[in-house]
Amino acid sequence: MEKRQLGRSGLRVSRMALGTMTWGGDTDPDEAASQLVAFVDAGGTLVDTADIYAEGESERMLGGLLGDLVPRDDVVLATKTVARRTEGPFGGGASRGALLSALEGSLRRLGTDHLDLWQLHAWDAGVPIEETLSALGHAVSSGKVRYVGVSNYSGWQLATAAALAAPEAPVISGQFEYSLLERGIEREVVPAATHHGAGVLPWAPLGRGVLTGKYRTGTPADSRGASADYAGYVEYHRTERAARIVQAVVTAAEGLGTSPLVVALAWVRDRPGVVAPVVGARDTGQLTGSLAAEELTLPPAIRSALDDVSGIEFGYPERGTR
Repeated sequence: MEKRQLGRSGLRVSRMALGTMTWGGDTDPDEAASQLVAFVDAGGTLVDTADIYAEGESERMLGGLLGDLVPRDDVVLATKTVARRTEGPFGGGASRGALLSALEGSLRRLGTDHLDLWQLHAWDAGVPIEETLSALGHAVSSGKVRYVGVSNYSGWQLATAAALAAPEAPVISGQFEYSLLERGIEREVVPAATHHGAGVLPWAPLGRGVLTGKYRTGTPADSRGASADYAGYVEYHRTERAARIVQAVVTAAEGLGTSPLVVALAWVRDRPGVVAPVVGARDTGQLTGSLAAEELTLPPAIRSALDDVSGIEFGYPERGTR
């Protein structure tokens, strides 16, 4: 798998990341092990989790697989810390005490002495950003974290964090929802990330599964859309606009002799600023289908057609004054 620099840093990662949101929930240990081996065997290196996934079980499961099944040094280990408020003495959220305590918990569950990439899962308006960034700087200086990033920040939030970050802990990445169905980050976030040297790691690059085309005629019984936990998550992108985009993706896939999944992934993977889409899979078969995108570069005419059908409105101030 091709490797790319992650933002303005010396870290190189595979241009596809393995997401583990379902590990410890829908994905059991045996299936998780199969996915990790398949991903690494295909040349993948970036593996992403979070302390909130399955209440920490995703981290614990991933940590149990590193070392015996896959050498720890063969992966770029990334996790995210959720800024949840608590009634404890440190106030929870993105305060210094809460973040450093959460870091220790993630390291313990992952069974490692350091993270390659530690990401803030969300902006916390209740804590000064300077305090939050000081915790990231301390984590890097202590050797427990190699690089830092953010997730789900708006454009101004990303720019603020990047501008105030300590020299030893620059913000090198940002995770955001990004796909043919959700292109909102192109207005403010992508320009901010590009300016400040942060690579974009899209989550839900398949439009929460809708871009695979499996929801065109209904809701498959074994799909996330049929799950009580994920039905609302999927339904968000089941709109008339989405249906038009999905049809265009299906048509492109038929013309290229591949799957809609591969077309959708190839489109987002090669967008400006993008380093690696984060792909989650319920089973190894689904992951193998995603890995097939490595073999496809969209022809310019097809890319242009998909750009057009999924285009979003840009106005003031993104396009400037007239």
